[in-house]
Amino acid sequence: MLDRRGVTPLKLGSAFKESGHRVISAKVIKSGTIDLSADEPRFVDDSTYAKWMRIPLDAGDVILTSEAPLGEVAYLRQKVDWCLGQRLFAIRAKQRILDGRFLYYAIQSSDVQHDILSRASGTTVHGIRQSELRKVLLPVPPLSEQRAIARVLGAFDDKIELNRKMSATLEAMARALFKSWFVDFDPVRAKAEGRDPGIPPEIAALFPDSFEDSELGEIPKGWHVGALGEVAMNQRRAILHANIPAETPYIGLEHMPRRNIALDRWERAAQLESNKSQFRRGEFLFGKLRPYFHKVGIAPIDGVCSTDILVVSPSSKDWAAYVLMHLSSDELVAHTDRCSTGTKMPRASWDHIAGYEVNLPPTTIARTFAKAIAPMMERIISAIHESQTLAALRDALLPKLISGEVRVTDAERLVG
Repeated sequence: MLDRRGVTPLKLGSAFKESGHRVISAKVIKSGTIDLSADEPRFVDDSTYAKWMRIPLDAGDVILTSEAPLGEVAYLRQKVDWCLGQRLFAIRAKQRILDGRFLYYAIQSSDVQHDILSRASGTTVHGIRQSELRKVLLPVPPLSEQRAIARVLGAFDDKIELNRKMSATLEAMARALFKSWFVDFDPVRAKAEGRDPGIPPEIAALFPDSFEDSELGEIPKGWHVGALGEVAMNQRRAILHANIPAETPYIGLEHMPRRNIALDRWERAAQLESNKSQFRRGEFLFGKLRPYFHKVGIAPIDGVCSTDILVVSPSSKDWAAYVLMHLSSDELVAHTDRCSTGTKMPRASWDHIAGYEVNLPPTTIARTFAKAIAPMMERIISAIHESQTLAALRDALLPKLISGEVRVTDAERLVG
């Protein structure tokens, strides 16, 4: 077990750097995965890393949060050169006794989670010391059975991970096309220089073959500088918590990933105790508290969200993809950061976002872009729902496989 929770660069005679070895904290361990976008990146140099991580992390290690919250777990699929930061343990299975991926799933079982929580201490924040963690009891079936269980449950997680990677690829493709058309103006430049724009003729015909000056610099002829609010609106649908059905999907800032439009996590509204905002499938959610401005995504369901999230929709379907790409861009996030007000928790206002200046193309081009991007967005949403189903099956199987209630051979047929 590796426990470096008290280590800091300062104690090692150094400081955080702009690049180098990533330092991870409990914030990045969420729902059985490692989401590096969930925390601001911090790095240390080679010398500090060597002092900090005398035993480097390796493939097969299990990362466990020690507090706030206690008991979140993640599995390392490959070797990484990270430093263990605040509130984290790394656990390495003894290979002749325990399979690392089985350990990852065993820790998530109700019995082991109960044992961990029962050994916690603290008044304001419940945490567990290394000495107590070592006393936690684990189920240890034969190694061959452990590997079979890990293989079955891992098949679900592997498919979920593939869905995430596919969604990231689709988003990157959408952003590349957006940048080409609306930032670099590639089709216009190609036509102005007498080159083939490399897109279908009927689409190329929509773009002009020259530029004109504007307050934002050179823009395609016939376009105009406007505000994002001309093609987008903030939906304000407040709902009292007492009127929210218990099964309603709820999305809070803690569920939203950074720099990723695929919102694949939510919970049910049963325990909500404050008023919320309603959103509809296909609308866009924007975290309005700094440092959460990079939490922007497309809603895969109807539901309710925190009032610290703005619900945004395009003025029409023609502008949907254009608005989403701008709303989730680094440039708009930086603009929002500059305009946010407040000292302890600076907030963004819709007025500042609506006033963000953009190059507005003719509606025909926005509509063509929306049609090109729509299949990608629908595939992302479809993958989210598929992953939700897979996660539910995995979670239902996990305790039954760990306890022996369900035979591995039966579960393997289900996975097949």
